Amino acid sequence: MTRLIIGAMIRAIGAYPSGWRYPGAHRDPRGDAAVLRRAAEVAEAARLDYLFFGDWLATGHDLEYHDPYLVARVDPISAITYLAGVTSRIGLIATANTSYSDPYTLARATASVDLLSGGRAGLNLVTGAEPRAAANHGVDFHTANEARYDRAVEFEIVLRRLWDSFDDDAIVADASSGVYLDPQKLHAADFHGEHLSVTGPLNVPRPVQGHLPIVHAGISPRSRLFAAQSADLALVAVGDREQAIAIREELRSLAFESGRDDRTLKVIAPVLPIVGETREHAQSIADELSELVQIAEDWPGGPPPAFPSNRSLAQLSLLVGVDLAGLSPDRSVTPPLVAEFSAAGQELVEIVAERTGRSPSSERPPTLRHLVVAASVNASMIVGTADDIAAEFEAWGDAGAVDGFNVLSAVQPQQFEAFAFQVVPELQRRGLLPTEYEGATLREHLGLARPESVHAAGDPVAAAGQRHGSRGRLASARRHP
Repeated sequence: MTRLIIGAMIRAIGAYPSGWRYPGAHRDPRGDAAVLRRAAEVAEAARLDYLFFGDWLATGHDLEYHDPYLVARVDPISAITYLAGVTSRIGLIATANTSYSDPYTLARATASVDLLSGGRAGLNLVTGAEPRAAANHGVDFHTANEARYDRAVEFEIVLRRLWDSFDDDAIVADASSGVYLDPQKLHAADFHGEHLSVTGPLNVPRPVQGHLPIVHAGISPRSRLFAAQSADLALVAVGDREQAIAIREELRSLAFESGRDDRTLKVIAPVLPIVGETREHAQSIADELSELVQIAEDWPGGPPPAFPSNRSLAQLSLLVGVDLAGLSPDRSVTPPLVAEFSAAGQELVEIVAERTGRSPSSERPPTLRHLVVAASVNASMIVGTADDIAAEFEAWGDAGAVDGFNVLSAVQPQQFEAFAFQVVPELQRRGLLPTEYEGATLREHLGLARPESVHAAGDPVAAAGQRHGSRGRLASARRHP
């Protein structure tokens, strides 16, 4: 039995491309405040560890088809600040992009939220550079992209120095003596690197947690190295349990080699469960969501500009090894057609059967649309009952594949509440999630100690450098499985 970290990745109009079209779904971002508040109340009552808010710094008509939830959404720092006032225990993680953010402003905002929330804030640092986002911030895209990880490394060091500007006891506030501040316990950042130059100190007291837990996601070697050296949570999208085990082992080995106690790096996988009262009910929900996804052939004259190129029969033809041009996307996939498919195509048919309950030899065969959607919508899905989903979570945890899951909901609020009200009690029954919060801060929810100040050793440069390659004081630490 493994205690898992369970958080919810909040996408107010749903995480599935067609989630907003599902009957009863929230679909207008102008009403997000009520949805976010309800989600926070439900998640906290379920004793989830945190709510997670991603970000995207641009918009456009093409996102309607790629990822509708990105078209219009509230700023993540604003979201967690709002929810800090209507919750009392759940962690709240916001995303910021190191390519475009100002470190002093971000350090001030996040330290403030941590103080106001009683130590429940976390920060997801992303490094991606995107042409429209770069233009929105007056930055040359190619320059930003080439330097993004070098800047991110400096950014993380600066954040920690700024958060540690005040020692925990720097504010004396002695009315009798008239001494308010011990000047020896206020520290400048004094960082001057290739990409960032920040003097400091920060004008906010040290966060309740010392440093906010830092999250990082990515699959490239540089991204994994950054996560291993600097993050508390590494978000890793994986295809199966064996791949997850290998990636977790790689990340923890990199963490150990960089001088960390590798147990302090928690590896979290995103997952999109479809929850039903029965397995057939869950499959019917997944089936309807698939049928609501638009593909290129839905437009007789061709799809709109920037429509996803992989969401088409032409792309499916390449995958299955059969020319499907000119066929209706709602044509049934029958055994004779499947017999012509490549091995990859036949595997895709099995995935559709597992998710939707449709098989070529049944009374309800899948359609070509189902295959296109399964091949093109990038989501790690588990479709089934609360027991099915909890059992899968448990198997992954016991195998050492992950330390926890970032749960996405295809439809808000229905699927989010189905997970909270049905799956969470089963996770708790299995001992995978506590029935009550065991700590007050996000760090405590995650099983992480409060770090000492980077200035405590008297050399902030050396202290920060220990996190970036030097084995330092942990050189003799034991590698932990």
